[in-house]
Amino acid sequence: VQLQAFGGGLVQAGDSLRLSCIASGRAFNTYHMAWFRQAPGTEREFVATISWSGVNTRYADSVKGRFTISRDNAKKTVFLQMNSLKPEDTAVYYCAADLRTYRNTRPEEYRYWGQGTLVTVSS
Repeated sequence: VQLQAFGGGLVQAGDSLRLSCIASGRAFNTYHMAWFRQAPGTEREFVATISWSGVNTRYADSVKGRFTISRDNAKKTVFLQMNSLKPEDTAVYYCAADLRTYRNTRPEEYRYWGQGTLVTVSS
Protein backbone atom coordinates (compact mmCIF):
# COMPACT_ATOMS: atom_id res chain seq x y z
CA VAL A 1 0.00 0.00 0.00
CA GLN A 2 1.18 3.51 -0.77
CA LEU A 3 0.16 6.42 1.42
CA GLN A 4 -0.03 10.14 0.81
CA ALA A 5 -0.75 12.56 3.63
CA PHE A 6 -1.90 16.12 3.18
CA GLY A 7 -3.80 18.88 4.94
CA GLY A 8 -1.08 20.46 7.05
CA GLY A 9 -0.61 24.17 7.35
CA LEU A 10 -0.03 27.15 9.60
CA VAL A 11 -2.72 27.80 12.19
CA GLN A 12 -3.07 29.67 15.45
CA ALA A 13 -3.38 28.13 18.87
CA GLY A 14 -6.94 27.02 19.49
CA ASP A 15 -7.68 26.45 15.82
CA SER A 16 -8.66 23.19 14.15
CA LEU A 17 -7.16 21.31 11.25
CA ARG A 18 -7.99 18.04 9.52
CA LEU A 19 -5.33 15.84 8.02
CA SER A 20 -6.07 13.24 5.38
CA CYS A 21 -4.11 10.23 4.24
CA ILE A 22 -5.09 8.57 0.98
CA ALA A 23 -4.01 5.05 0.22
CA SER A 24 -3.47 3.41 -3.11
CA GLY A 25 -3.33 -0.26 -3.74
CA ARG A 26 -5.58 -3.09 -2.79
CA ALA A 27 -7.20 -4.12 0.43
CA PHE A 28 -6.99 -0.81 2.29
CA ASN A 29 -9.78 -2.10 4.52
CA THR A 30 -7.50 -4.79 5.91
CA TYR A 31 -4.88 -2.33 7.20
CA HIS A 32 -4.76 -0.80 10.60
CA MET A 33 -3.84 2.85 10.24
CA ALA A 34 -1.98 5.27 12.46
CA TRP A 35 -0.76 8.82 12.72
CA PHE A 36 2.64 9.73 14.12
CA ARG A 37 4.38 13.06 14.39
CA GLN A 38 7.91 14.31 14.65
CA ALA A 39 8.99 17.71 15.87
CA PRO A 40 12.46 19.06 15.03
CA GLY A 41 15.14 17.39 17.09
CA THR A 42 12.81 14.79 18.55
CA GLU A 43 11.93 11.20 17.84
CA ARG A 44 8.84 10.23 15.93
CA GLU A 45 5.98 9.77 18.37
CA PHE A 46 2.65 8.02 18.30
CA VAL A 47 -0.48 10.13 17.95
CA ALA A 48 -3.41 7.83 17.18
CA THR A 49 -4.33 4.54 15.61
CA ILE A 50 -7.49 2.96 14.22
CA SER A 51 -8.36 -0.62 13.45
CA TRP A 52 -9.22 -1.80 9.95
CA SER A 53 -12.92 -1.65 10.73
CA GLY A 54 -12.79 1.73 12.36
CA VAL A 55 -14.30 0.37 15.54
CA ASN A 56 -11.20 0.51 17.72
CA THR A 57 -9.00 3.52 18.29
CA ARG A 58 -6.12 4.51 20.55
CA TYR A 59 -4.69 7.92 21.32
CA ALA A 60 -1.60 9.35 22.90
CA ASP A 61 -2.38 11.01 26.20
CA SER A 62 -1.15 14.32 24.84
CA VAL A 63 -3.92 14.46 22.20
CA LYS A 64 -6.73 12.56 23.90
CA GLY A 65 -9.92 14.60 23.87
CA ARG A 66 -8.62 16.99 21.20
CA PHE A 67 -7.79 14.75 18.23
CA THR A 68 -10.05 12.22 16.51
CA ILE A 69 -8.92 9.55 14.08
CA SER A 70 -11.41 8.13 11.60
CA ARG A 71 -11.45 6.35 8.29
CA ASP A 72 -13.51 5.92 5.17
CA ASN A 73 -12.66 2.57 3.65
CA ALA A 74 -14.67 3.24 0.51
CA LYS A 75 -12.46 6.26 -0.17
CA LYS A 76 -9.29 4.57 1.13
CA THR A 77 -8.72 7.50 3.40
CA VAL A 78 -7.87 7.98 7.06
CA PHE A 79 -8.41 11.30 8.79
CA LEU A 80 -7.02 13.08 11.80
CA GLN A 81 -9.27 15.83 13.09
CA MET A 82 -7.23 18.09 15.33
CA ASN A 83 -9.04 20.57 17.56
CA SER A 84 -7.80 23.02 20.19
CA LEU A 85 -4.36 22.96 18.66
CA LYS A 86 -1.41 23.99 20.79
CA PRO A 87 2.05 25.19 19.81
CA GLU A 88 3.46 21.91 21.09
CA ASP A 89 1.45 20.10 18.39
CA THR A 90 3.79 21.61 15.83
CA ALA A 91 5.41 18.75 13.92
CA VAL A 92 5.53 16.85 10.69
CA TYR A 93 2.64 14.40 10.75
CA TYR A 94 2.94 10.98 9.12
CA CYS A 95 0.37 8.32 8.39
CA ALA A 96 1.32 4.68 8.62
CA ALA A 97 -0.25 1.30 7.92
CA ASP A 98 0.20 -2.24 9.07
CA LEU A 99 -1.70 -5.49 8.87
CA ARG A 100 -1.03 -6.94 12.30
CA THR A 101 -2.78 -4.94 14.98
CA TYR A 102 -4.10 -1.46 15.73
CA ARG A 103 -2.53 -1.64 19.21
CA ASN A 104 1.00 -0.85 18.05
CA THR A 105 2.33 2.53 19.08
CA ARG A 106 5.97 2.33 18.08
CA PRO A 107 7.08 3.54 14.64
CA GLU A 108 9.16 0.42 13.99
CA GLU A 109 6.00 -1.66 14.19
CA TYR A 110 4.55 -0.07 11.07
CA ARG A 111 5.65 -1.24 7.67
CA TYR A 112 4.16 1.37 5.35
CA TRP A 113 4.57 5.14 5.61
CA GLY A 114 3.41 8.19 3.80
CA GLN A 115 5.40 11.34 3.34
CA GLY A 116 4.84 13.85 6.11
CA THR A 117 2.69 16.94 6.16
CA LEU A 118 3.80 19.88 8.25
CA VAL A 119 1.55 21.34 10.92
CA THR A 120 2.67 24.59 12.50
CA VAL A 121 0.72 26.07 15.40
CA SER A 122 1.59 29.62 16.35
CA SER A 123 0.95 31.01 19.81
